[in-house]
Amino acid sequence: MDGVLNIYKPQNMTSHDVVAIVRKALNTKKVGHTGTLDPMATGVLPICVGRATKIVDFIQNDRKIYRASMILGAATDTEDCWGEVIETKPVSVTDEDYIKAIRSFIGDIEQIPPMYSALKVNGKKLYELARQGKIVERKPRIRTIYDICDIVINGHEATFTVVCAKGTYIRTLCTDIGKKLNTLAHMTGLERTGSGQFNKADSLTIEEVKSLGLSLKECMRPIDLSLGFKKSVHVSNKAKELIQNGVKIDLMRYVDFNFEDGEHVLVYNQDRFLALSQFTDGALRVTKLFDIKR
Repeated sequence: MDGVLNIYKPQNMTSHDVVAIVRKALNTKKVGHTGTLDPMATGVLPICVGRATKIVDFIQNDRKIYRASMILGAATDTEDCWGEVIETKPVSVTDEDYIKAIRSFIGDIEQIPPMYSALKVNGKKLYELARQGKIVERKPRIRTIYDICDIVINGHEATFTVVCAKGTYIRTLCTDIGKKLNTLAHMTGLERTGSGQFNKADSLTIEEVKSLGLSLKECMRPIDLSLGFKKSVHVSNKAKELIQNGVKIDLMRYVDFNFEDGEHVLVYNQDRFLALSQFTDGALRVTKLFDIKR
């Protein structure tokens, strides 16, 4: 039982809660999520089962798509509407200025991780320290926002779609937009609509997960199709043996290829997904070995 489930996480549930529900439904322990989604956020949460847990990091590193909403004029201790208001400030902006400020964050930006986050400092999660009333210094981190689109302005409120890289804090983005407009702001809603190869339209609700039980395995996406890597090779039985033994494969001897250095490649042998490999110096180096019937 190996594959990835596309689950839609509801509010008031942690990512670990979803893992526990899948474990119970499938009666298996080898289950893992692909990146924490805040309890109050909703949306796409890919869940890896069996040998698919080997690709958790790859799915985590895929780009994410969020539908976010925010409001100007007030800051909260958690940078979202579920926290306590700690300061207010007048707002005087036009719709055009609002949109311009939002779109100014497209590209590589610096973000200071919020205190209410799962990031660890000296072995302690920041939100645990925040609940104790402690604030620690956090260094800015570079994050990439590929696009911000579908912006809707309604007075001091805005709703927009963010396409971004791993590790981007949308709450902090809303706070920084407020600063850009010389006021305060906080996030009022967040839905993840896409994560790598997975999107909201194809997701399963928690109710469906519970009702399907063991039949959930029929809803799993195969491991190779859950990865965003498009290049692939089919190797001979001799090359398969070498790969299984961890030997780098000289592609010129075994297959036709057209890869760039550092590129990840899906490797197949007959009707089996053999491995995920990386092309380096004219050879394939195994990154993850699977050997699963397709």
